[in-house]
Amino acid sequence: MAHEDMLAALDRRRAEAAAMGGEKKLAQRRENGQLNAEERLAALVDPDSFFETGLLGRSSYSAAEAARTPRDGKITGFGRIAGRDVGVVVNDFTVKGASTGATNSKKIGYIRRTVTERGMPFVHVGESTGARLPDAMGSKGMGTMLGNDTSQFRRMRDTPWVAAALDTSFGSSAWLCCCSDFAVMRKGSIMSVSSPRLVSMAIGEKVDLEELGGWRIHAEQTGLIDQFVDTDEEAMAAIRRFLSYMPSHNGELPPDAPVTEGSGADQERILDIVPEKRTQVYPMKKVMEVIFDKDSLFEFKARFGRSAIVALARLDGKVVGVIANNPQVGGGALSAEACRKIVDFTVLCDSFNIPLVRLMDTPGFVVGTDAERRGAPGHIMNFMNATCLTTVPQVTVICRKAYGRAYVAMGGGAHNDAIIAWPMAEVSFMDPVFATSIVHNLKAGEDGFEAALAEIQKDLEIWDMATIFSAQDVIKPQETRDYLIRMLDIQQRRRTGGIGQHLMRTWPTSY
Repeated sequence: MAHEDMLAALDRRRAEAAAMGGEKKLAQRRENGQLNAEERLAALVDPDSFFETGLLGRSSYSAAEAARTPRDGKITGFGRIAGRDVGVVVNDFTVKGASTGATNSKKIGYIRRTVTERGMPFVHVGESTGARLPDAMGSKGMGTMLGNDTSQFRRMRDTPWVAAALDTSFGSSAWLCCCSDFAVMRKGSIMSVSSPRLVSMAIGEKVDLEELGGWRIHAEQTGLIDQFVDTDEEAMAAIRRFLSYMPSHNGELPPDAPVTEGSGADQERILDIVPEKRTQVYPMKKVMEVIFDKDSLFEFKARFGRSAIVALARLDGKVVGVIANNPQVGGGALSAEACRKIVDFTVLCDSFNIPLVRLMDTPGFVVGTDAERRGAPGHIMNFMNATCLTTVPQVTVICRKAYGRAYVAMGGGAHNDAIIAWPMAEVSFMDPVFATSIVHNLKAGEDGFEAALAEIQKDLEIWDMATIFSAQDVIKPQETRDYLIRMLDIQQRRRTGGIGQHLMRTWPTSY
């Protein structure tokens, strides 16, 4: 064959691959207001930066299947986000529902191995039906498809993993969200192990889509998704923003950014947010917005474990992780779900060299029969373990209440590089009202209760802890930002240069 004919054959194959599932299916997506895989890719990576691998990949099942599976339903390659290299997989639902086959599994495995070895984040944009039948059926299918790629789910957190669940995200699209450090879901999408049709056949009854894996289930009950958005474009923007806080790999520090204008202004406003009355609640997130760089808070799992707030932020342009109690929900008492959320976030920050700031105001852990049924003791111990294993610089601020073992889990005692407190801080084994009832056998309203309470409350004040240097300092709330900037700068000057030991690098991303 002449050179011209061979080059023409290559051009033809490239054009067929670029056509995805064909104009009819692409037109249907446009009618439905859905972005196709190429459009999602364009919204994700920097313009003209995508370098595709596996363009000519097709199904290996049969010649007929090969003809119907351009790119084998997955666009794979490397691109840049804000100028930094990333490995990318974008599922093309117009080809066999982006189902997982032998060829596209090899394509994905190649991307994952390369990003791990070369130190790049991995991004998976999911919309899929699950495993491709009949490819996976029978012993030959199983021997070909499953268990042959040890990199598929073996995570050592060498590099950040990110995933999106868009439209129908079954099988691999759900797996990758559960394996990732950050997962975003578009409202109206469904994420579950299997399709409603398969689940209905398995259990013998019709399954509702939303109940199977709608966004509210994952926002409020499973906690498997970190953020929820309204459009595909917003999902891609969320991925880009998350990666702006991340190093490319665990051997480097996160990137600095210019300090946004207005950051650090009016620190006195904290005094207006935090009430003088110890039993009155307040919005901790507003305190965070004052302390950290303007518009830099990037919150995770906002509707899950709501008695805690976890967020990435910037402090004088440097990335920090923030773990805070939320007094507006249960007075800041930590539920099993809040513990799970904090542990996930602690592992993320420690794995990628992000210093931690803890803002403590909690009466302890949620107790009761429901808490026990939710496995509270196990989650509390996981929380304690993660706090003890943290090796990045960490500073704890006692804003108000710090009671019981939650004080330790939130970074009290020796579990930090510095612990500071505001003058209104209270530290004790339990809430003084409960302590008064137990110690003096008195109930609120009974004679002598107020006097006994006042006596117990006298010992709660922070001064004794500062006197014995169990707190490094007591500062005014409006001094917090400047203190944190300077202290973290000092702690970052370890011989390791701020790179942690990554003792939790194998901690499961979902449990």
